[in-house]
Amino acid sequence: MTKPELDKRDWIAGLEKGLAILEAFDDQHARMTPTQAAMRTGLTRTVARRYLLTLAHLGYVQTDGKLFNLTPRVLRMGWSYFESARLPRIVQPFLQQLSVQIHESVYVSVLDDWDFVIIARNGSTRVMTTGFVLGARVPVALMSGGIVMLAYKPDEASVREWLDRTEYRPFTSLTITDKDVLYEKIRQARVDGYVEIEQQLQMGVRGVAVPIKNRHGQVVAALSANMPIGKETSAVALARVLQPLQEMALSMLNVI
Repeated sequence: MTKPELDKRDWIAGLEKGLAILEAFDDQHARMTPTQAAMRTGLTRTVARRYLLTLAHLGYVQTDGKLFNLTPRVLRMGWSYFESARLPRIVQPFLQQLSVQIHESVYVSVLDDWDFVIIARNGSTRVMTTGFVLGARVPVALMSGGIVMLAYKPDEASVREWLDRTEYRPFTSLTITDKDVLYEKIRQARVDGYVEIEQQLQMGVRGVAVPIKNRHGQVVAALSANMPIGKETSAVALARVLQPLQEMALSMLNVI
């Protein structure tokens, strides 16, 4: 999604800094001192401390007097998206129908800049370990839906530039880390109109994805299915799930 231009007179720097403090927390920085928060955001320690104390007063962080950590109130902002956004509500009935049809977990996901975010999901009836929660941010090049979204980015050169400046760490022994190989996978996905990848983020898991387009022909999201590989070959899996995925994506086109 293209960001609208903003007049400098309308820019609120304090809001930007407050959000930067909240986004500085992650699994590696679950609890931070003002000094650590300052280092992660580029703010001075004094400014970072003031923002942390303000956020604590508002209930978004808590502190023991030295370390600060997020509180569940932060989830209000994320869930406001699911409660107000049109796309997740529209696609949910389609996902329910699709998961019953192919007996797999299915997802609709979008790009947030270069992050891959799951905005709707529906699980299969069988027990699986291939699921992701709503709002999960997943490394874009490790997911079938992420590769589809990269394949349909209007500016192909920007994808190559992003690949070149991104450092990859392997999540499995089969994770593709060669940037040329990954770029070819992305390019081929646009040619084929779908992508199938295996064991990139989790061992024993296969993903198949297709683009979701709106009535203007623009790709707005990815529709994907995750499944355990088991004894099923790639060809058999594609024959079983690809056409239902494509047909469901086409059905969504009429309402998006």
